[in-house]
Amino acid sequence: MFQALMLALISGLAGLDILVVHIHWHRPLVTGLLVGLVLGDVKAGLIAGATLELAWMGLVPLAGAQPPDPIVGGILGTAFAIITKQPPQTAVAFAIPFAIAAQSIKTLLYTAFSYFAHLADKYAEDGNYKMIERINIGALVFHFLLYAIIVFLPIYFGMDVAKNIVSLIPEKLMNGLAIAGGIMPAVGLATLLKIMLKSEFVPFLILGFICSVYLQLPVLAVALIGVAIAIWEFYIDRNRTQNAGVGGGENDEGI
Repeated sequence: MFQALMLALISGLAGLDILVVHIHWHRPLVTGLLVGLVLGDVKAGLIAGATLELAWMGLVPLAGAQPPDPIVGGILGTAFAIITKQPPQTAVAFAIPFAIAAQSIKTLLYTAFSYFAHLADKYAEDGNYKMIERINIGALVFHFLLYAIIVFLPIYFGMDVAKNIVSLIPEKLMNGLAIAGGIMPAVGLATLLKIMLKSEFVPFLILGFICSVYLQLPVLAVALIGVAIAIWEFYIDRNRTQNAGVGGGENDEGI
């Protein structure tokens, strides 16, 4: 009961973060750590959260179009991996149906909330700012409770059942789910590349591929190489801009 309430609290606060705060601790990488702390297995939480983060890396909401929910999928997927002692790839396969269900619920609610947007317009015309404030606060409270309830119910009522069901699933089917879950990070990265890949970034993509496949470097090492290149590019561009500014100043003085 206590663990279910704590995970519901994490989910509710993450729901506020994704709506108004935007410090991005609603991402699976962070919620995985928090779930691991609550359930007593930080290492498994980090591994599952990082795997789920890869799956959601390229999925971003655009206006009313919502991707599978990263909060519900991240928390429930990580909790499933820890409670049932399953590998993180299987956690991804388990998380996706819950994430899609949460996405559908959010889409319906956002459509219903359009009524309150028009109501707020009416209050604005009347100068009734107190009611506008109440509408906004009420929406935040509702959003918090929505995420908390969606996570609380499966954790409190379903995880023991899920654990028993997993023990009955044939090994071949579990291996299939693990393979399907392993594909999701590749799908997330491919979606991200589709959004941001430019011709000038292709050399870095090739470099990362060489480091990972041929040099057998771990993901952290490849990421640190990418960070080093990004920092180097930042200082090169800044120095180039400063030099251009100095050169322009000297020409002005000559005139």
